[in-house]
Amino acid sequence: MSGSTHAPKELLRFKECFLSDGDMQLVRALQKQEPGAFEQLIRLFHTQMRIVAAGIVGDAQAEEVVQEAWIQVHRNIDKFEGRSALKTWVYSIVSNAARSRLRSEKRHRMPVSDLPGSAYGDERYESDGHWQNPPPEWDIQSPEGLLEEQQLRHCIEKTLGSLPDTQKAVFTLRDLEQLPLGEICNMLDVSESNVRVLLHRARVKLMQVIDHYQETGTC
Repeated sequence: MSGSTHAPKELLRFKECFLSDGDMQLVRALQKQEPGAFEQLIRLFHTQMRIVAAGIVGDAQAEEVVQEAWIQVHRNIDKFEGRSALKTWVYSIVSNAARSRLRSEKRHRMPVSDLPGSAYGDERYESDGHWQNPPPEWDIQSPEGLLEEQQLRHCIEKTLGSLPDTQKAVFTLRDLEQLPLGEICNMLDVSESNVRVLLHRARVKLMQVIDHYQETGTC
C-alpha cells in the first residue's frame, strides 16, 4: 500500500476531465463573435462556474446565478484585455453575481457544517481553525497511470460531487484550477484560514477514497 501521499499528481491529472484553459485566440474569436466561440467558452467553464456559484449561494440557486453570469460575460467580453487569465475573469464574474444574489437575500455565506474549528465537534482542528496534526504533504511524484482506470475516476467524481458546496468550490479553484489562495478568498468571500481548512478537508476526503480504492479496487 503506497499511502495517501500519492494523491496529488492523480488529482491534478483528474482536472483534465473538468477544464481547459482559455487563451487569447478564443478571446479574439469571442470578440469577433465568430460562430461557435461562445459555445466553446460555455463548454470550458460552465461546470466550474456552477461549483463556484454553489459555494456561495448553495446548489439550489447556482444554475440561475450562472445563467446571469453568462449574460454578463457575453456583454463584457469586448472589455477583456488579458490582464488576468480568462478563467479568472469568468470566475470573478460568476462570483460577483453570486455574492450580489446573496446580499439581496441576506443569506449566510457558509453552512455551519463547512466552518472550521473544534467548536463544531471536529477534534482534528484547533479553536482557530488550524489542523492539530496536518495531513501529509502532497507528493507530485506519484504513479501517472492510476487515473487511467475508469472506476477510480468514477469514485473521485462521486466523492467530489458529495463534498459540501464551499469545500468543493475551494478544492476546484485551488487544486484543479490552481488559482492563488488570495483570488479564491476574494471570489468566495472567505478568509484565508478558512480556505486552508476547507481545502485540507476536501483533500483528506479524496485521499481516503484513493487509498481505499488502491487497497480494495472499489469506492
